[in-house]
Amino acid sequence: MKILAATLLVYALGLLFTAVGSRLAGRCTTWCCALLGLPMWVVGGTVAPFCLALPQLMLAFLAAGMSVTALAVGTALAGAVTNLGLALSVCLLRKRHCAVADRDEFCRKCLLLLAACGVLAVFVRDGELSYTGTGLLMLLFVLFVMMSIVFQHKFTYGDTIKAVSTSEKHPSPQLAAQEYGYTAHTMAFPVMNVRNALTNLAGVVGGLALLAGGAQALLYSATTLANLTGTIQALWAATLISFGFCIPLLVEALNHPLGSVWKWFSVRCRYYPPDSLPIQLLNSAILNLTLALPISSLMYRHKLPVGAQFRSYEVPVCAAMALVLLLPPLCRHKLKRGQGWVCLALYFAYLAAALLLPRAGA
Repeated sequence: MKILAATLLVYALGLLFTAVGSRLAGRCTTWCCALLGLPMWVVGGTVAPFCLALPQLMLAFLAAGMSVTALAVGTALAGAVTNLGLALSVCLLRKRHCAVADRDEFCRKCLLLLAACGVLAVFVRDGELSYTGTGLLMLLFVLFVMMSIVFQHKFTYGDTIKAVSTSEKHPSPQLAAQEYGYTAHTMAFPVMNVRNALTNLAGVVGGLALLAGGAQALLYSATTLANLTGTIQALWAATLISFGFCIPLLVEALNHPLGSVWKWFSVRCRYYPPDSLPIQLLNSAILNLTLALPISSLMYRHKLPVGAQFRSYEVPVCAAMALVLLLPPLCRHKLKRGQGWVCLALYFAYLAAALLLPRAGA
């Protein structure tokens, strides 16, 4: 019991460190990019989605380097499923704050997520992610970055952006830049001087250190729990780790019901506009597949093992969620709250299957 209690304490501290470290590093990184003269449409297309996926990327990187491949792959795939099935579902189901996104960008990102799932379905048939599959995922990552930069530039300097929303009323044909884009209002930078530069550089280093320590704590707790209970590591990646990483996003989607302390910190360290949370969650799921998995493969230095549970549960469920999210905006030019219910049902069905019917070799 003492070992179990200590492990759960390490898990809780790991979640806290990763949540604080990723937010701090992300916010300070965006400021440093502005200090270097990068336009905000470049930052919005590259740094912001990358920082949102930092916890999964860090844990997958460390796990693959330690040859704990089940946790590396599980963190990436289960993290994508949880972000879509929980956080994005909540965003679609909210009534006070309707989900809004650019239709073309949303559809393109859903198609990109489907393409990543297709690559995994084709190139892990023998239980290992082939080098060709790793290369194709990296190619999709490059395509993702280019698409994000082009959209941010078009949004900043373009004429009209078609919006889709869960609102019953017809949304405005043009998204408001001060609410959705990366403007001086949403990215309020301090005065650019030596003191602030050093402060934010220290924030980047300190945030990454907290993130690395938290990821190491989560890696230890997951492996310890798997050994204590005699279960597969993929089970803990699908439950405690992925859900823990999703808690800050759920809190933000629910308008911070846990209190004012985290809300103050989250708002102060915000590095993306609040109305863009749905598309940022979709971006994070894409990065889990197109960046975290190739990084894990490179760190492992061999073909990355992808267990039966991942091939049977995570990849098909992620593809099904991408289809559910894609069809209404593509066919009816509208987001539906029913999409949130369907994705939520898919997530709980996936969770029940992972808990009750775990597959060997994961």
